[in-house]
Amino acid sequence: MNPLREIETFVQVAQRGSLSAAARALDLTPAMIGRRIDALEARLGVRLLTRTTRSLSLTEEGTAFLEDCQRIVEDLASAEANVRRGSMSASGHLRITAPAGFGRRHVAPAVADFLAQHPDVDVSLDLSDRIADLANESIDCAIRVGELTDSRLVRVHLADNRRVVVGSPAYLKRRGTPKHPDELAEHDGLSLGDTGGQARGWSFVVDGELRSVRPQGRFDCNDGAVLHEWALAGRGLAWRSMWEVSDDLAAGRLRAVLQAFAAPPNGIYALFLERRHLPLRTRLFVDHLKQRFGNPAYWGTREPSA
Repeated sequence: MNPLREIETFVQVAQRGSLSAAARALDLTPAMIGRRIDALEARLGVRLLTRTTRSLSLTEEGTAFLEDCQRIVEDLASAEANVRRGSMSASGHLRITAPAGFGRRHVAPAVADFLAQHPDVDVSLDLSDRIADLANESIDCAIRVGELTDSRLVRVHLADNRRVVVGSPAYLKRRGTPKHPDELAEHDGLSLGDTGGQARGWSFVVDGELRSVRPQGRFDCNDGAVLHEWALAGRGLAWRSMWEVSDDLAAGRLRAVLQAFAAPPNGIYALFLERRHLPLRTRLFVDHLKQRFGNPAYWGTREPSA
């Protein structure tokens, strides 16, 4: 059996949540879908899906395998699109959603460049930190930063996202520089509220294990831009993404601390509902983001110290 067909089938089953739904999408019988999944699991020597008569779920191995499979299918679709592009042009309306801060700083300029390259496309860009429902809100592409929980959506990895603990030189001079995450208890922490994505705390690797630390502080806010401004003003330490603070680090307005304990990066992703029959305008926009955000020079080369 064709390995690519097996991978495509696995992605469809994982995204749609059932063999019958995947069968309808691929115009096959549920029995054929089941045989492809069986063949893939036999070839890999692991179980990817837990199947009962009433439910289907990904195993731990299946969850890890899914992201790579989605990338393979996306790369194949992009390769096919590249061949056709010479005789095709993108047109129509493209609806995009992105987090407010990241969207203002990075997605909006990317959209402007994309529109300049494709004059027959028009775009609606929704900047909001809420998680939009792509199907019910007719959204073509969502940009999300961080951990993803909805495995039904097709995801394309655009770049890594690193977070750093930062403080102003004035604050660090006044309060000292923490050398270990445990010392954050002695500092003013500027954190997102419980609904803002940091309910579990700031992440560090201590003695080879991932640990969450919830700094104490008199102020939290659900707007990351406010925390950024307060860190610049010397009001405390903040755990911010490099896409937000890299310019401040380079200019010396902020300094990074606890870098020896930095957690592994998470990701910046483009998400959409399904890969089959994806409009050319959406595919070209995702490719545009991959080229832009996937270039290390776009983010700069300066690494924070301390």
